[in-house]
Amino acid sequence: PLISIGYRGLNPHRAQFTQVLKDGIPIHADQFGYPEAYYSPPLDTVDRIEFLRGGAALMYGPQPGGALNYITHRPRLDRPFAFGTTNTFGSDNYFSNFTYVDGTSGRLGYYGYYNHRESDGFRTSNSAFNLNAGNVKLVLDATSDSRWILSLEAYEEQHGEPGGLTFATGTNAVNYLENRHAASRLYDLFELERYFASLAWEKDFTETTKLMMTAWGGYYSRYSSRQRGGGFGTRPTGAAANTTSNEHQEFYTQGFEARLRHDYDLFGGTHTIAGGFQAYHTDSPREDRRGQTFNDRDGLLRNDSDREVWYLPLFVENRFKFGPLSITPGVRLENIWQGITENVNVDKAAARTPLADEDDYEFVPLFGIGVAYEMASATELYGNVSQSYRPKVFTQAVPTGGTTLVPKDLRESTAWQYEIGFRGRPQPWVSWDVSGFLLDFDDQIGTVALPGGRSTLGNVGGAHHYGIEASGELDVLGLLTSSRRTLTPATPGKGMAEPAAEAASPYGSLSLYGNITLLDAEFVSGPRKGNTPAYAPDYLLRTGAIYRWGDRVEIAMLGTIVDQSFSDDGNRPDRAVPAYVVWDLTAEVKVYKDIVSVNAGINNLFNEDYYARVRDDGIDPAPRRNYYGGLSLTF
Repeated sequence: PLISIGYRGLNPHRAQFTQVLKDGIPIHADQFGYPEAYYSPPLDTVDRIEFLRGGAALMYGPQPGGALNYITHRPRLDRPFAFGTTNTFGSDNYFSNFTYVDGTSGRLGYYGYYNHRESDGFRTSNSAFNLNAGNVKLVLDATSDSRWILSLEAYEEQHGEPGGLTFATGTNAVNYLENRHAASRLYDLFELERYFASLAWEKDFTETTKLMMTAWGGYYSRYSSRQRGGGFGTRPTGAAANTTSNEHQEFYTQGFEARLRHDYDLFGGTHTIAGGFQAYHTDSPREDRRGQTFNDRDGLLRNDSDREVWYLPLFVENRFKFGPLSITPGVRLENIWQGITENVNVDKAAARTPLADEDDYEFVPLFGIGVAYEMASATELYGNVSQSYRPKVFTQAVPTGGTTLVPKDLRESTAWQYEIGFRGRPQPWVSWDVSGFLLDFDDQIGTVALPGGRSTLGNVGGAHHYGIEASGELDVLGLLTSSRRTLTPATPGKGMAEPAAEAASPYGSLSLYGNITLLDAEFVSGPRKGNTPAYAPDYLLRTGAIYRWGDRVEIAMLGTIVDQSFSDDGNRPDRAVPAYVVWDLTAEVKVYKDIVSVNAGINNLFNEDYYARVRDDGIDPAPRRNYYGGLSLTF
């Protein structure tokens, strides 16, 4: 269950261009050296998800894809003990269990869960997965002005990697049209372990001054074993097929962050300043071994390196409020130290390339400014301009291959984002947000071929991503009963209006919603000039309808409509991803008080034959129609 987030045409692969956080704490293996989100918390424990873009994202990270923050559940305050369990069964022997305990007794609140998921997968072989996760969260003095939050968590996952397919034919080709469920890799696997702890202190000095300090640390292990000798959608053959490439990366991470927020009065308005700093360290050893049989999980040492990151960002923003107008400038000062020492590299020794011993420091100031103007009827005009950047990852600073060179003048990728929009919620039953944007992403890092079979990393050019984003939601039943509803008028300078107390429709709510991105993305300089960046479709639409009857019934029909794209920046024909349309149907009903509820769903309702990803080993098919159903008990 890997997370992929594609923001405005940036590559979604494991959210590598987006800062991903859990309760404000980074959850990438390493924020910069290996920014891939293999782990994400189970949605059963997530209260809400925040997505911050533009200048607001500068408070959480420098990545051009914004910041995604999972806000997880805290202990309930209304009872000393609660218990719940959800068991779900589905196609391909899918089974999921989520069980939790929750409550507050005296000064101490507690919340703990265990989550297990397993499935055989829909491929003919080697697509099974098994996942176990648990978390304990303790909160001391949750209702006071000084709170402590301790969190301990563990996560383990293993899944097979069945490999990709091809449209080519031949002796060893695994053809998509002949059997899209077939596997081209029978022994490849991936394993992940993550053990993590955090301690936070929240202090409300006054109603206008709040401080939060968080310390965290953990261990992260990523292991993969892959049979050699395979190609794009072809089974491994030849002598190499009797060997494996086994990669083990470990990450020992520690961090501390402090954030202060203060409201103050000046020039007749109430303004807000917020800022803080983070101290972050990762020690990351890596080993690569060559297995001596087709399923050898160990083998002879090929690469051994020690990698280290020190990170110290300082950030501050101030919202100046003058009646209906607010102006929010922000700044983030990035300080990053990366060090990589190679102890063993067999390929470099054979190529007579010196082992790397690199230390690099980058200081990058980032700036942003946002402007908003509140209008009548709870509507608002807004705009922002902000900087972002992406530091070199470990394999860009020091490639593991023996024939790839790294120039001394290799620079981090930088980006500017511009946005202007209009949003509103003039009535409780309707809302919208429409914006135009431009992402200017320059100095992107890529590989350039050299004579003699060698290559070099370099800043290969920049791309422009511009387009329109629009989202809206309409409660049809709310509209029909709007004559019984009222809206408190907006007062200039006092914020957007909120709905007054209103009579709910006796028939519940039927919400129609849509979210569309219209995009034109193109490389404008460098060797890829004129190409479309990977996974940057011209349009992406998410739409559907959700019916709710109080908190008893929820039925949703949700669709995803995506235009064609390429899975690589080179736009090779075999890396094309065709357009597709997928609909899902879900339902949840409480059948006995608040104690018993049932849920069911059909994914890919209309049985669309599609794929959304193409890897180096071939086409990665998406599941056809599949089903699930479950039962929840809560006490």
